[in-house]
Amino acid sequence: MDKKKLFLWSMYDFANSIIWIIFFLYFSQWLTIERGVSDFWYNFIFTASSILLVLTAPVAASIADKKRVKLPGLRITTVLSFIFFFLTGVIAAFYPDHYVLALVFATLAMYLYLFCFTYYHPLLSDIAPPEKQGLASGWGIFGNETGQIFALLASIPLASGTIILFHSSLRAQTLIPAAILFFVFSLPMLIFFKEKNTKLEVKANLKSEYKSIVKSTVKMFKLPGLGRFFLAYFFFNDAIITASNNFAIYLERVFKVNDTTKSLVLVGIIFVGAIGAPISGWISDKYGWKRTLMWLLIGFAVIFPLLSVLSNFYAFLAVVIIMGLWWGGIWSVTRAIVLDLTPEHDLNQAFTFYTLMERFSTLIGPISWGLIVAFVTQTNSLNYKIAIASMTVFILIGLYIARKLPDKKKLLPNT
Repeated sequence: MDKKKLFLWSMYDFANSIIWIIFFLYFSQWLTIERGVSDFWYNFIFTASSILLVLTAPVAASIADKKRVKLPGLRITTVLSFIFFFLTGVIAAFYPDHYVLALVFATLAMYLYLFCFTYYHPLLSDIAPPEKQGLASGWGIFGNETGQIFALLASIPLASGTIILFHSSLRAQTLIPAAILFFVFSLPMLIFFKEKNTKLEVKANLKSEYKSIVKSTVKMFKLPGLGRFFLAYFFFNDAIITASNNFAIYLERVFKVNDTTKSLVLVGIIFVGAIGAPISGWISDKYGWKRTLMWLLIGFAVIFPLLSVLSNFYAFLAVVIIMGLWWGGIWSVTRAIVLDLTPEHDLNQAFTFYTLMERFSTLIGPISWGLIVAFVTQTNSLNYKIAIASMTVFILIGLYIARKLPDKKKLLPNT
């Protein structure tokens, strides 16, 4: 395992987690609570960005696979993502009445943010051999979780009004600093990470690439186990991402806690997740990723309905802190699964589908959440409680599909 590359790769995960956690904690509340925009339109950001990703990322991944180069694409998408996150913060802080423009910029920022992972995830193959990729992925998630903790703690003085940068909404003033920190901490990876020298001088034709998308998609889904995994991932990831995107709003609507308390709750969840990520990666390497994935999904199938019936905040807090172990573990295991089931020359495309399945699921989850919140009675916050309980359905569908996955780790020598 290349420790220098692992550090730089994990540092990028640290960087992108900063803007992610601040975006869904503070931007979500600025938009829905302060500006009075429907939860549906906040969730539509993820739906729209997913559609844009579906239309562009597969072609970009195909070209990257043919050229066998990833860093140029990562650099371009990272810079553009930063620009649009920064512009979203500018609108929120200085032109709050133009929240529709903030929605547009946020959608483009999220689209480009997600596009980054088309190039980022496959670089894991440059870092570690197959038998160590679960652990390496876990350390990447550790970087992600520690980045979120850093962002939350750094944002408390801004969100509480202890530090005033702009004479605007306290939530809005967290967004510009988060965008800047995201860019600054991503620079070590963008500058110093060196890919394997396998670049090919291949000319790419966009028209022909689009024509070959259907053929390459069929080929990808025919790889043993990979198509089934993507289908399972589509469903269980739908539940996990939708619940996380709406978690801050859930705390506000159901428990009426302040932003400082929300931040501290998230710090607790993420801290436990940072511990769970490398542990789950190690367990996956040692005992097989299928067994590890199944236990993680069973855990989520118990946790979501349990959260929906808890009305005592401290009992709720205890469960979500424990949930952090599953939260940290699921991403380290799923990235290792894609690497294990995919030939190296198809990694860019495989991780594009991994990202697409992650985001395409947000065509269903956020809309389901938004409709439940809109049409179910608000008495005792029943609409939000049913919304989070409904995520269990997607977990169970994913669990049912995943039960027939092959566990290739068992086929490796000395495992």
